[in-house]
Amino acid sequence: MGKNAGPKALLQGRTKRRRWLTFIRMCRYGINNFSRNAWLTVAATAVMTITLLIMFMTLAARQVLVDTVDAIKDKLEMSIYVATDTPDEQAAVIKKALEKLPSVKSVTYISPEEARADFAEKSKNDMQTLDALNEATNKLPGSFRIKIVDINDPSELNHFVQTNETYKQNADPDRPPSFQGDRRTAIETIGKWVEFAERGGLVASVIFIIISALIVFNTIRMAIFNRKEEIQMMKLIGADRSFIRGPFVVEATMYGFIAALIATALGVGALYALQDRLDDWVTISHTVELATMYIGFILLAMILTGAAIGVISSLLATRKYLKI
Repeated sequence: MGKNAGPKALLQGRTKRRRWLTFIRMCRYGINNFSRNAWLTVAATAVMTITLLIMFMTLAARQVLVDTVDAIKDKLEMSIYVATDTPDEQAAVIKKALEKLPSVKSVTYISPEEARADFAEKSKNDMQTLDALNEATNKLPGSFRIKIVDINDPSELNHFVQTNETYKQNADPDRPPSFQGDRRTAIETIGKWVEFAERGGLVASVIFIIISALIVFNTIRMAIFNRKEEIQMMKLIGADRSFIRGPFVVEATMYGFIAALIATALGVGALYALQDRLDDWVTISHTVELATMYIGFILLAMILTGAAIGVISSLLATRKYLKI
């Protein structure tokens, strides 16, 4: 056993050294191919950059959409009204009962006096309205402004206004809840558009990623097709399939690496450039903060994605020319 251990270890060492040299040669050939065909390199890298940039901007746009939808949901409130002469004690009981509902996130009570003061503040530049308000008796109702978890499902609130005795005794007969009648239809319409936007953003992301991956695959396949004679020559001299495939995999990985650097820089730069222009329309600042905070992880993910697309595309593209 001792006599065989030496030659066996020596053979293993030579095998490892040969594999390492083969790997170095494949990397060198791949780098040479990358730098040898300037136009093909520029074209493939450009397509890969566009692909990764589309992925980045699509995912960023979806995040902006989600943040905007959340902001809309947070601002949208349901309202129920009580009579002007409702005692504060009764209002407090109603508010406490509303806060116990599982579907309710928060409840704010606006008393008739507060509603009058708020109306006066908004009309401070209209002297005629202010004079009429000062002479008239306050008939503004008390109102509960309620934020719920799902704006599409106010059923629990609807059940509350129909069954809660304290509310029914103090409800304003002239003002139905905002989630009933025409207002309910408007809220349902907003909710449907919000849901459609969320799902549409996800579907658009998947579609763009698939289309982009197909473009990259075809580009790399065309590049390998132009070198089919080189592949056939290597096969004739007895080169292993892995050795033939290796340089193309290295070359495609370099496409993905360089494209990831460019696409990340362009994507983050575009977010910063668009922030001031779009912040009044959509909630983009949070996405910019995330991109800045996790720039290292984003760059790593882009590099891995680009390398994966390049490797998979090159493996599939070379498969045809490696058949015996």
